[in-house]
Amino acid sequence: MHSTPHTAFYNDLLSIIPKKRIYKDPLQVLAYGTDASFYRLIPKMVVDAENEEEVLQLLRFADKHRVPVTFRAAGTSLSGQGISDSVLVRIGDSWRNYRIAENATRFVVQPGLIGGHANRALLPFGRKIGPDPASIDSAKIGGIVANNASGMCCGVAENSYKTLHSMRLALYDGTLLDTACEESKQAFEEKHSEVVKGLLGIRERVMEDKELADLIAKKFKIKNTTGYSLNAIVDFDDPFEILQHLMVGSEGTLGFISEVTYRTVIEPKYKATALAMFPSLKDACLATMELKKQPVSAVELMDERSLRSVSDKPGMPDSIKGIAPGTTSLLIETASNDPFEIEQKVEAIIASIDHINKIEPVEFCHDPVQCARFWAVRKGLFPAVGAVRDVGTTVIIEDVAFPAESFAEGVARLDELLKKYKYDLAIMFGHALEGNLHFVFTQDFGIDSEIERYQAFMDEVCIMVATEYKGSLKAEHGTGRNMAPFVELEWGKKAHDLMREIKKLLDPYNLLNPGVIINDDPRAHLTALKPLPAAHDIVDKCIECGFCEPVCPSANVTFTPRQRITSLRELYRLKDSSIDQKELKKMWAEYNYLGIETCATDGLCHTRCPVDINTGSMIKELRAQHASSFANSIADWVGRNFSTVAKGVQIALKGANLAHRLFGTRVMDSGANVLRVVSLKKIPLWNKEMPTSAGPIKPVPINEGNPDKIVYFPSCISRTMGPSKDDSESTDISQKTIQLLLKAGYEVLFPSNMQNLCCGQAFASKGYTAQGETKSKELSDALLTISENGKYPVLCDTSPCLHRMLDYMDKRLTLYDPIRFCLECLPERLDFVKVPRKIAIHPTCTVREMNLVEPLVELANMCAEKVVLPDDVYCCGFAGDRGFSFPELNKAALADLPKQVQDCEEAYSTSRTCEVGLSLHSGLKYRNIMYLVDDATVVKKG
Repeated sequence: MHSTPHTAFYNDLLSIIPKKRIYKDPLQVLAYGTDASFYRLIPKMVVDAENEEEVLQLLRFADKHRVPVTFRAAGTSLSGQGISDSVLVRIGDSWRNYRIAENATRFVVQPGLIGGHANRALLPFGRKIGPDPASIDSAKIGGIVANNASGMCCGVAENSYKTLHSMRLALYDGTLLDTACEESKQAFEEKHSEVVKGLLGIRERVMEDKELADLIAKKFKIKNTTGYSLNAIVDFDDPFEILQHLMVGSEGTLGFISEVTYRTVIEPKYKATALAMFPSLKDACLATMELKKQPVSAVELMDERSLRSVSDKPGMPDSIKGIAPGTTSLLIETASNDPFEIEQKVEAIIASIDHINKIEPVEFCHDPVQCARFWAVRKGLFPAVGAVRDVGTTVIIEDVAFPAESFAEGVARLDELLKKYKYDLAIMFGHALEGNLHFVFTQDFGIDSEIERYQAFMDEVCIMVATEYKGSLKAEHGTGRNMAPFVELEWGKKAHDLMREIKKLLDPYNLLNPGVIINDDPRAHLTALKPLPAAHDIVDKCIECGFCEPVCPSANVTFTPRQRITSLRELYRLKDSSIDQKELKKMWAEYNYLGIETCATDGLCHTRCPVDINTGSMIKELRAQHASSFANSIADWVGRNFSTVAKGVQIALKGANLAHRLFGTRVMDSGANVLRVVSLKKIPLWNKEMPTSAGPIKPVPINEGNPDKIVYFPSCISRTMGPSKDDSESTDISQKTIQLLLKAGYEVLFPSNMQNLCCGQAFASKGYTAQGETKSKELSDALLTISENGKYPVLCDTSPCLHRMLDYMDKRLTLYDPIRFCLECLPERLDFVKVPRKIAIHPTCTVREMNLVEPLVELANMCAEKVVLPDDVYCCGFAGDRGFSFPELNKAALADLPKQVQDCEEAYSTSRTCEVGLSLHSGLKYRNIMYLVDDATVVKKG
């Protein structure tokens, strides 16, 4: 049988990349191949490349077999440049290395590091990278450079193009070039003299053509990512400078960027932000022209519909509720390293627009928290429109720039076109200082007449922006497939031919991201449109932006929230198609593992989602739907006989602990792995941090005359699971908590029938919703009784349980988790004395959802001399008891933990099962924070 190029490429690829990192399964390539744009191509295979050498060899194989390749970082791109119907190569977490050099004026970074993480590393030095796209907390350096992404503050002076120092790049044939290394440049010139000579020849011709050279220079005085960065040709005479600057904004069509060295920029210490409100778009644009002369770092325009779309967001001022038609705002920021200078700047800015009509006086805010809220709302405008669209429609964001002198007129014209084509829900916002305007609207691509409306609208917009105002059709989102048919319209034939020549010179066989930037199909922007069928009420508003992915514990083992939603939509679409039902059943079985079983349902995705989607909630509902009647009857029985089941678990833990003592860790590990294999992964995996059985809760003396009573509800986990066999601390968490409460002078009360009580989380997380609600009601009633209808506060030692209790318990109850209780109730009773230790802390996912990370850090610092909060370790992935059944989830979630806590002596969290997984993968014993608080407190004198 004749081998296809892709088959031959795949066979060669197996010699350098393990099979487990090459995906060909239909459901996986669909999920992994989706980006934030409204286009869809399904790859023939997806490859996870972990280092530069793998990429170089992969490119050589692609060249050998003439197989097209597309590289993908975070997949937050909006114009269709991150998708492929051939080979998609993902750049993941192994590409996150960076180095701070030359007193932090240089930042050397690989393409897999998230932009926000780069800035976090540079913050102690008062520096940052120049580009600041709205997606900076999700987008990776590779995409930021390849798209020349800019943002709110960087303008055209501090984007990747302007702050690039050097890079390592690879051509289509796997040739590597390091532009900071003379030997590398010499070797490159010897191997690819045609490239060096070709670039110099192009520059010579362009510089001789004054009209073309002037056009290029003028086009980049405003934001412009339409086509290639032709300014490289007029800005530099060195061929290697030309080449590396052409790579910026090339969207992966000219080569692969494996490392970038940025020239960093100053991050001012002090910032002030104002949300100025104007009665009309015209007034806001007039103010923008005045502000351009002032010491402002950013001016963001939001039109009336933008403001209405975010009026209910936390922290927004009352002034945007019930605004009059035409109201437009400017989000203005100024910054300085001098607190006195920033006040002078604020005064100058306010004075400069004093004569312009405003709805209310302009007031600047200096509070970083409130300022961050303003910016978070601005960054969430695009997805906010997606949240209110009709199911099945697509949200589209276009991104144009007008010359500064034409900005007000261009905005007005654009508003007229939106009304003309009846895009009544469209919003407009953008970087007003740069003449950069985004407009967002919803579109149905399932109806031919709607596609025709979109085509007519875009044709008219492109002619207006590109020919009438000589603006940019893509200011910062990249050309992609979306604007490829219009590149010649904006640039003219001569410049467009130049781009084609550059593409041919650097990618002669059109193997790198074909169809992007250079595309001969005049309808490319109307083909391969992504369907968004209804899948589930909770997630139907998702626009697949990918902002959720950095905090997902399963991101590197199965699916992310975006991928869960994408693949679920496809399964429901296929349900109504002619697909073979056996094949569909097979895909559903696969989704059960990739999408349902390995979801931690921690809800952290909604903390990053601009439209507040909790994919975990959807997964719980899917688990409930998939639960059989037999499974539900078992759950009913467990709920009714909870204390008996808990005793059974304790007996099992005792037996496992005895076996561990008799046979040792090595034998237990081997046996557990064998059982895991022969049971087809049905038997939970034992690990060396398996808890021992918790002892019974001992009676506490009753002091009838003590008014300081507290109700203590040890979670069922705490009542069942004790310390692990090798833990030097042998006291159960419940006994430790009682010990601390007595030391603080409390009389400790317990709800009656406590052994049968549960908050319901153990049931709800598995999809047994009704049983979970029953247990929640039982606990709520018991707590009301023992607390005398809320007279006494209630403490629960486990954060996930407390989080559920806050939602399901009677509102008369005052509920405390360990963190808030220790901070709010203990300082007046106990003195805190720091222990001389370096400790690590882990905020559980529910601690994060309850906004208790900073309080946890505060508490830990009250107790220990040195405290480490690991970066980018979010949910531990243990997910209740799921870490025993799906240990790969826990392992993947904590891959970055060991190196960050290696110098710590002890570690603390607020959930026993999480502590099992954390201990297993960190080399430290994680315990409840109550242990640390007990060690660090003494009774106040007197």
